[in-house]
Amino acid sequence: MSTIKDVEKIRKFNRYYANTLGKLDQEIYNDSFQLTEARVLNEIHSRSECTSTEVGETLGIDRGYMSRIIQRFEEEKIVVKKQSSVDKRQYLLCLTAYGEKIHKDLVENSNQKVGEMIQDISNADLSKLLTSMETIEDIFSKEHSSQPEVSIRSFKPGDVGYVAHLHGQLYDEKYKFGQMFEYYVMKGLTEFMINLERGDLWIAEVDGKIAGSIAITKSSDTVAQLRWFVLDEKYQGMGLGNKLMETAMNFCKEKGYQHIFLWTVSILGAARHLYKKYGFKLTEEKPNEEWTGSPLIEERWDHLLPTEQKSL
Repeated sequence: MSTIKDVEKIRKFNRYYANTLGKLDQEIYNDSFQLTEARVLNEIHSRSECTSTEVGETLGIDRGYMSRIIQRFEEEKIVVKKQSSVDKRQYLLCLTAYGEKIHKDLVENSNQKVGEMIQDISNADLSKLLTSMETIEDIFSKEHSSQPEVSIRSFKPGDVGYVAHLHGQLYDEKYKFGQMFEYYVMKGLTEFMINLERGDLWIAEVDGKIAGSIAITKSSDTVAQLRWFVLDEKYQGMGLGNKLMETAMNFCKEKGYQHIFLWTVSILGAARHLYKKYGFKLTEEKPNEEWTGSPLIEERWDHLLPTEQKSL
């Protein structure tokens, strides 16, 4: 168990470390780039293609400041934005040739300054310094890099209300869907609760917190409907969409369904990408003006499950 003396020693080291490397950072980046801007530049270089939100979350930069940095980089032709092929609403950041040159110069300048800082340190002390740095990095990496516990389970009391809440909140914040959409979701979930025959609702959890859902409901003896597929945006990029889709598809096969269909809207690029991946095909389109007050295109997607061939 840590004591107040342990805490004070760590804080003392942190002050010394920040003061020493802070001066170094000022020498490296001088008036051209602030430290945070250089970190953003390096992150974009490392990721190759990424969104501004991903970089900001990784580095702990608020959206307003991040937006100003990217605006400056665009104006100075350091980065360009290109539309994502998976989700047309997202734009990916890439370094231009000029941006790559700036990054290379910063790296070379950094290496030179660090080399000057350690040039008078003996080999024995340098070895101890590097070992100590590796030890600190290793300890804190283990502390923060534990893999989150991901699970897919059938729903239990209390989950259905949260699924409706997640739909209502996400679609209102991101797509400006109104109350009628939430009513539509709640009405469907209520009907599902009354008749669970050959259907189920699954919950994705990350470290015990609900992250998303998917459901299968019976339409006829041979036809199933995939419904209420949603993911909390905080947990995207963890493969949960694939896990939920696989769970639903396997359930349909076990229950002997021959045909699965679903309804979605054309603006949900990431979901449509998954539907295509799992063999669904767009079969019908119709307009909808109930949910957002502006025209939407509802889409029906269908998937025929392969039937087993009986031997003669």
